[in-house]
Amino acid sequence: MDASWIAKFKGLSRLPADIQAELEDGSQIVSVPAGTQIFAPGQTADNLLLLLDGTVKVQQKSETGREVFLYRVHAGESCVLTTACMLAFEDYSAEGTAETAVKAVAIPRKMFDDLVAKSPVFREFVFTAYSRRITDLFTLIDDIVFQRMDVRLASRLLELADRSDVVHATHAVLGTELGTAREVISRTLSEFQRRGWIEQSRGEVRIVGREGLERLVKSSGAHGS
Repeated sequence: MDASWIAKFKGLSRLPADIQAELEDGSQIVSVPAGTQIFAPGQTADNLLLLLDGTVKVQQKSETGREVFLYRVHAGESCVLTTACMLAFEDYSAEGTAETAVKAVAIPRKMFDDLVAKSPVFREFVFTAYSRRITDLFTLIDDIVFQRMDVRLASRLLELADRSDVVHATHAVLGTELGTAREVISRTLSEFQRRGWIEQSRGEVRIVGREGLERLVKSSGAHGS
């Protein structure tokens, strides 16, 4: 196994050499294609995944079938829901899907339990990532309850845009991202287009007036969720 992956995680690079070697020997690098379901409600969390490449989208489905976006896991991060399930010995309550091709390190539960128990550095790594993501989730709740939809949509478009300033998402997908109806997204995007900030085509939104979106977000004191 390529040992260099440990250096991609700031907290782990401080582990003593013997613990690093144990972690390298006991873990496995896995790759999955885009669209793969990583975990689903009711499943047991058997491995802590540390992302090396790609993104994983975590969302929850209500009893009525409505999907609510929770957060994304990016390269260099771990999944807070997986961490919570492993610490509490609970099953997953949401689903995680590979948005892109994903490469990750899988740390088995037994090794996770052993390292949390005996390594202060590993324990700090786990709980620092955990607390940071919990803060993000409280921010998400705050945004949903208090933040205007146009501000939230502007912020999300800026977050999702690729290097060409294109967001590859339908109105329905954006509605799921922000926990609102597709019609609300459509109305708000139409207003953004009228202002000259975006152009729309099937399945994508192109940002042509980034400054306008950034100004809207900044003027409202918004932050990405």
